[in-house]
Amino acid sequence: MSSHSKKRFVIALKYDGENDYRYLVATDLTWRTQDIIQAYTLRWLIEVFFEDWKLYEGWGREAKQLDEEGSSRGLVLSLLFDHCLLLHPEQIARIESKLPAYTVGSLQRKSQMDVLLEFITSLLEFPDPGDKLKELGELIKDVFQLMPSGKHMIGRDLGRLGPTASLKYCSAG
Repeated sequence: MSSHSKKRFVIALKYDGENDYRYLVATDLTWRTQDIIQAYTLRWLIEVFFEDWKLYEGWGREAKQLDEEGSSRGLVLSLLFDHCLLLHPEQIARIESKLPAYTVGSLQRKSQMDVLLEFITSLLEFPDPGDKLKELGELIKDVFQLMPSGKHMIGRDLGRLGPTASLKYCSAG
């Protein structure tokens, strides 16, 4: 492997239960081995952000603008959303208590369940909750339209998926 004509600090790690080594490569030779390993553990924060962003926030999938500009807008919206969740009362309590912050995904799910519980509580206050629920069901049908999938190939002409007699000679040989 080329080091681009520079000296590199390479550390091989293998944790209990792992079969393969993982390698850390550092360019600053003034760092101690332990410091490099500890700094690398901060990489996990980036992985947590990516997981939250992809699994829970979905801004990238919902982008109405494609290409670089569209993806950067999704990222900006995602970061703004994350920033807003820093003001969530339970998050503030964690931070003030010097405890690890909650993940964006868990805060988002908790907030969704809080809203659902609040809705159910308010629904039960109506004289006839069943009628109110039916009314809401009709509104949901109007607002949340189901969209047909284009990726399931339904209704597409796939051609004649089979051998062609006149081309059998091409496969001989």
